Amino acid sequence: MDQVYVFLAEGFEEVEALTPVDLLRRAGVSVSTVSVTGALEVTGSHKITIKADMLFEDLKEEADMLVLPGGMPGTIHLKEHEKLAELIQSYNGKEKYLAAICAAPTVYGEMGLLAGRKAACYPGMEEGLLSADVCYDNVAVDGNFITSRGLGTAIDFSLKLIEILVSKDKADEIAKKVVYRR
Repeated sequence: MDQVYVFLAEGFEEVEALTPVDLLRRAGVSVSTVSVTGALEVTGSHKITIKADMLFEDLKEEADMLVLPGGMPGTIHLKEHEKLAELIQSYNGKEKYLAAICAAPTVYGEMGLLAGRKAACYPGMEEGLLSADVCYDNVAVDGNFITSRGLGTAIDFSLKLIEILVSKDKADEIAKKVVYRR
């Protein structure tokens, strides 16, 4: 079974974090939320506090995909987490899936990982996609990177993650079950 880690930092965008968690779980994918704060309770940018499944320090098994939600200052906190940067570099070296939405694609961009790749992000954050082929699609897929523009594209982003990890048929099934038109 596929395993996905969704990373939470203080100030994360709640919809961008929880929509992938919800839809991936509906598709039968094992998803764990991972706090990078040192505490299980993490408060999002709109003052909604959730309890993460685990702390970053407790990661033991390797996942098939890492997901970074956007939000401010959550994205900044993700960029500042040195061990997360090491994990991202390791996953990229193994060509494992790295997904991000809204401002969070700039984490990968500022690490130099998106150079020459098609990538999308929140409008106005494009300068953080260093040397990327910036696009304005709801979701951009290039190799092992999946990026998306923001809260309004969270369902499209999540369905693309399902399509990649499970199948297009499963993504279509979940879209229909949640009454989402594509």
